[in-house]
Parts: sequence; C-alpha cells; structure tokens
Amino acid sequence: MLAILHFITLVVTTLFAAAAAALVNWLLLRGTFHLMCPATAARTQGKAASVIPMRVELVPGTVRVARAFAGRR
Repeated sequence: MLAILHFITLVVTTLFAAAAAALVNWLLLRGTFHLMCPATAARTQGKAASVIPMRVELVPGTVRVARAFAGRR
C-alpha cells in the first residue's frame, strides 16, 4: 500500500513539474516575441507624419564601384 502511495506521489509531482515547465516555456516564448517586435512598429501605426523618410538614392562611390565591377565581368 505504501509503494502505491509513493508511486502516485511521484506521478503527481511529475505532472506538476511538466505543467510548470510548459508554463515557463510559454512565458519565455511570449517575452521573446515581445522583444523581437521592431522598435518602429509603435511609431508607424498611428502617426504617419513622425516617420523619418529614408534615402533611396545611390551615393557616388557606390555607382563607381558598380561600374568598375561590371567592366571586369
């Protein structure tokens, strides 16, 4: 009878530990996704005027390097 009680205690403890591990894993996953969220996402959702425009033109040095590389091919 005592052996059955010890076995049941072991099973309940194992189930509790598994549930606690799953909860900690879920919390760490949520925290990771929260940290992976880009910092600019909050600025671009409601305020389009505060977004800093990006420069998309090529700088002269990049054009020269591209032409020099294209000439050797």
